[in-house]
Amino acid sequence: MTEITDDLPARLLHEEHAGWQAILDGRGGEYYQRTMTKDALMIVEGAVINRDQIAASFRQAPTWDSYELREPAVIRLNDRAGILVYRAHARRGEETVELNMTTTYLFEHGGWCVAAHQQTPVG
Repeated sequence: MTEITDDLPARLLHEEHAGWQAILDGRGGEYYQRTMTKDALMIVEGAVINRDQIAASFRQAPTWDSYELREPAVIRLNDRAGILVYRAHARRGEETVELNMTTTYLFEHGGWCVAAHQQTPVG
């Protein structure tokens, strides 16, 4: 059994950066289809969407040019689960957004999976 150790913050930040990099590379839908739990949900402004809807939404959306994670914090739930909370700044062309983000990770099937993700616009 893989247990959460003191490197949990680094591990979850690594996973979150991998997701953002996939989004920047235009592979966000594929990435989250592969790395989310089967019953995962994403809570976005005005909607709660499931894993299949998430993949479809990434196929329709333009990619982001850059991002930055600020003020990250990790909440340990147990030996196989944690929550990453942070503020994201993302840019696409002239558009810049700031979001409060929360991602819940579970360790299953040999890797970290997204069970839930929530994003709320700042302001």
